[in-house]
Amino acid sequence: MTKDVRVRFAPSPTGPLHIGGVRTALFNYLFAKKHNGTFILRIEDTDQNRYVEGAEKYIINALNWCGIPYDEGIDKNEKFGPYRQSERKHLYKQYAEELIAKGHAYYAFDTSEALDAHRKDHEEKGKTFIYNWHNRLKLNNSLSLSTEEVQAKLDAGEDYVIRFKSPQDETLHLKDIIRGEIKIDTNTLDDKVLFKSDGMPTYHLANIVDDHLMEISHVIRGEEWLPSLALHYQLYDAFGWEAPEFAHLPLILKPTGKGKLSKRDGDKLGFPVFPLEWNDPNTNEVSRGYKEDGYFAESVVNFLAFLGWNPGTEQEIFSLEELIAAFDLERVNKSGARFDPDKIKWFNHHYMQEQFNEDLAEAFKAQHAELVDIDNEYIALVIGLVKERAAFVSDFWELSHYFFTAPTTYDEKASKKAFKDGTKEILTQVASIIEANKDFTAETLQNEIKGWITSNEIGFGQVMMPLRLALVGALQGPDVFDIIYMIGKTETIKRIQNVITTL
Repeated sequence: MTKDVRVRFAPSPTGPLHIGGVRTALFNYLFAKKHNGTFILRIEDTDQNRYVEGAEKYIINALNWCGIPYDEGIDKNEKFGPYRQSERKHLYKQYAEELIAKGHAYYAFDTSEALDAHRKDHEEKGKTFIYNWHNRLKLNNSLSLSTEEVQAKLDAGEDYVIRFKSPQDETLHLKDIIRGEIKIDTNTLDDKVLFKSDGMPTYHLANIVDDHLMEISHVIRGEEWLPSLALHYQLYDAFGWEAPEFAHLPLILKPTGKGKLSKRDGDKLGFPVFPLEWNDPNTNEVSRGYKEDGYFAESVVNFLAFLGWNPGTEQEIFSLEELIAAFDLERVNKSGARFDPDKIKWFNHHYMQEQFNEDLAEAFKAQHAELVDIDNEYIALVIGLVKERAAFVSDFWELSHYFFTAPTTYDEKASKKAFKDGTKEILTQVASIIEANKDFTAETLQNEIKGWITSNEIGFGQVMMPLRLALVGALQGPDVFDIIYMIGKTETIKRIQNVITTL
């Protein structure tokens, strides 16, 4: 690329960062790193009425947990600071007034009551009220008033907004990296408000000014901003600035594939839609997070990368470095991407296998008071035997509890299947073989017991099923001889005797 790549993720601090926002941040990050560029975090907090305490910190923590930290932004390499729009509000009015001076914008003094009356009148006639070229000369603004009247209103301190003056009878030719060329008839556009009566800019003005001043080269954002593309192109043209390249990412859809994914979908179907747990300071409602639900950051990132992007190969498992190398905006789809809760669990199962057993043992131990006094090395060995069937650390207890506590009940269906006439005698003999074993390893135990089974022409199931039931309480778990070796000779014999007595 001929110019330095500078991209930004610009969320509003109105609550927790939705998983769709994380995907937008990820794609910006991947694009920046692919082209040795800069990933910037800017907080767009011009709407102070919707500001939520703690949301900004949450956004930063979420990006850091995902392993996609920003290069430039709040308290970090502040080359173009400040990075909160509320701290830049002194900049925007001068740019709005510059557009007025150039004839691309105008003061509008219409009250909200007057505009509501116009809308109601249009609705009664079966029409839609649009403030633009076809009616602006009839409304209360600096295009329909004399210079003296406008100045008098300004001097009197009347409330006003500044609107963009959309052109009439023109066709805009817009470019989007993902969607190609887009044609827009300017007659369908309304004169958007750029500067509000409360002295704050709207998203549109602040966004364009900040992107220009921060030398943003590419704007990679969600599809919901596509309707604003025409105005943003026109603003760049009106200022005489070079526009960045735009790429609008597809929506993340509900698991059913119909409609945009929402928190309600997660609540209904039992999965998080936020990267980290969020405690709403206004309602004290706690929303689940992927981190707290036991997902690895690598799983979330790998999964999100495939929501709308395809590498063009069969490969599904990508490290962050591999994603950076493979990522290309040209391979991002136009159509929405369906969110699949089962797929992200599949990714988590994969990344579970790559974790060190010692680290998993620490996490497992933290979840269960029963394990406090048990040696970490033993727990790590147990995890090594069961983790291939686990997707989360929280799965370990169900898969391995019998390594730590003897069964007190036995699965009824399994008991009927495993215990037959003669089972008591068989288990008694197996206990004797284990008791007599001098070289107590899983391998020698297996050789001795299987040798005894073969020489006595007993069916393997007649021995192995009741033995497993004695050790586990059900017909499940890893290799029986690994279980025996792990729990030890004394405990094994005790469990065999207990199942004989009980069943």
